[in-house]
Amino acid sequence: MPIVGGLDIHRRQLTFDYLDTVTGEVRERKLLHGDGEAERFYRELEAPALIGMESVGNSLWFEQLVERLGHELWIGDAAQIRASYVRRQKTDRRDAGHILRLLVEDRFPRIWVPNAVQRDQRQLLVHRHRLVQMRTRIKNELQHLMLNQGVQKKRQLWNSGGRAALEKLPLEGWTARRREDLLGLLAMLETRVAELDEAVSEAAYREPQARLLMTQPGVGPITALAFVVTIGEVSRFKRGKQVASYLGLIPSERSSGSKRKLGSISKQGNVFLRTMLVEAAQSAVRHDEQFRKEYRHRCHHKPVGVAKVAADRGPRRAVFARWGEGAQAGGSVVLDASHPDAVSASCSQRGQPESSRGRRELDRSVEWAPSHPAEAGCSQKQSWPQ
Repeated sequence: MPIVGGLDIHRRQLTFDYLDTVTGEVRERKLLHGDGEAERFYRELEAPALIGMESVGNSLWFEQLVERLGHELWIGDAAQIRASYVRRQKTDRRDAGHILRLLVEDRFPRIWVPNAVQRDQRQLLVHRHRLVQMRTRIKNELQHLMLNQGVQKKRQLWNSGGRAALEKLPLEGWTARRREDLLGLLAMLETRVAELDEAVSEAAYREPQARLLMTQPGVGPITALAFVVTIGEVSRFKRGKQVASYLGLIPSERSSGSKRKLGSISKQGNVFLRTMLVEAAQSAVRHDEQFRKEYRHRCHHKPVGVAKVAADRGPRRAVFARWGEGAQAGGSVVLDASHPDAVSASCSQRGQPESSRGRRELDRSVEWAPSHPAEAGCSQKQSWPQ
């Protein structure tokens, strides 16, 4: 490509160091967003140009602009880019120049980027998750109102009898007004969440991969769709352990020499999907006898919280195993839930044949996932853009 450039972007301005591969000249530009200077510059830039930038938030507008103008944009793992720079002096100019150097030397840690449909489905899941959190807070407030009056209903507060008792509770003044407002907000949120639940189910059933994942015990439309839009190309991972590393479900480690010290899980990955998988594991424990035995066995030696996270290992590996087996050269998973090879309701890792356990060699080259701890040395939590 005639132009190769490294970009350091901020909310108000960006710094762009670029190399003219024809003349060998290196130039630097500082451009503002608000007055349209940045857009005018990239429109005048000879296309197609290769532009590299680290993964940051609030940059979707720039990604869409570069795509419309016919340039190629590579997004790199921010943690690995920073780890490859040893100097303690950090400026916009140095950052842009370092990214350019990585591109020229073919060392740029490029990551996988979701497409427009996957981004939109992520927003659906995040929006529903935020509303559920708001609903939970409101329910807790109503529970406190009941407890202050000496009435304890727990879960029974949300059935017809509990709601009637809450509405008949003798309250005065602003306490009564607070109850009225909270009940109104709760009714509104329940309606909105129900609509979003239906939208998530429709989106999940349109995805063949999500339908396949829902055949695994404990995995519903929300978890299945979140897994699909977060993992993306399953061929990026050779085995389920790499998925666990990508999601931050492996233990942190601080070892030296012959001493090995493991800590709590690293939590380096998508917080939302990690939460959904742990909840799926709890559901699988209730419905699958094999998972229930493993979970109860761990509870004898580990705290309940640790046992819950450890119980996620079974569903996660079983889900990835079936998804990986459905992958074919040059394409993604196409197995449907009705496919004869789809996982059964009692599928588990131990129930699979010996040849299907452990590492699965796919007929495709593996492209490492964004911020994969095994390769990138990621040190930050990941979450979807709000």
